[in-house]
Amino acid sequence: MSIDPRSHTPVYVQLADLLREKIESGDLPPGAPIGSESRLSQEYGIGRDAVRMSIAVLKSEGLVTSSRGQPTHVRSSPDQRPVEVSPGSTIVARMPKSSERRKMDMDEGIPILEVRSPDGTVQTFPADEVVLHCP
Repeated sequence: MSIDPRSHTPVYVQLADLLREKIESGDLPPGAPIGSESRLSQEYGIGRDAVRMSIAVLKSEGLVTSSRGQPTHVRSSPDQRPVEVSPGSTIVARMPKSSERRKMDMDEGIPILEVRSPDGTVQTFPADEVVLHCP
């Protein structure tokens, strides 16, 4: 797949689609760098702003992670831990607030699971880190 500058699909969306396909196929395995902005810009013949927008799309989907001054990598799935849920509990999936994401040290694009027990207790968990079990 290549970038078609004459397409009605914006080039940043095309690049995000291309990188997503490589991630999902395993061509870019977990932990692998996706390449620097300048390398991706040169390789695909698009501007660095378009590359940044592509990476932002992939971050919002939880597929890649990056930190200022560090290369962008394919996100590794953490080990999942079991959490027992009380009978009668309600589970709500939602996107975290910025403060919750920072507190839980979560990447963008990862939802949280809010477990509301019948006794009124509320617990929140990063959705990619837990497996909920109901007895």
